[in-house]
Amino acid sequence: MPAEDARGSAEPTVRDAISAPDAEGRPRRVTRRFPLFTKDTARPEGGGRAAAGDAPAPARQWPLLVVLSAVALGLLLTALDMIRAGTLLIGAALLAGAVLRWMLPGVGMLAVRSRFTDIVTYGVLGLVISLLALMIQPDPLLKMPFLKDILHFTVTK
Repeated sequence: MPAEDARGSAEPTVRDAISAPDAEGRPRRVTRRFPLFTKDTARPEGGGRAAAGDAPAPARQWPLLVVLSAVALGLLLTALDMIRAGTLLIGAALLAGAVLRWMLPGVGMLAVRSRFTDIVTYGVLGLVISLLALMIQPDPLLKMPFLKDILHFTVTK
């Protein structure tokens, strides 16, 4: 409530800024200083669950499980000497992770950083791995003649 001075004009009283109450219900002070010790970490943007909280853990984390399952299958194919198919599957899994991060509001633990950073990271890694898989020797499906010139230039100098 505003306090009145001797002239009768009401001036608002300035109080310390407070935030939401703590666990005991007492209001906390808000400062712009960083805490001396960090007690928790901030959840990434979109880091909420992909399913309801009462669903079992695999259902809540299905986007991450889809990407990890595809990467595991790609690694298995690579170990079984199907290198091109395995690495293409790994690249496609990362590209799928980028698409899931872009399209879904909550992707569970697939959200690591900000949405933009996750999309760029998953997308670039998936694209590079897929392009490298297409250039695997012998009989590459993707031929880039300038790469041979670059290799020749770097090895001979």
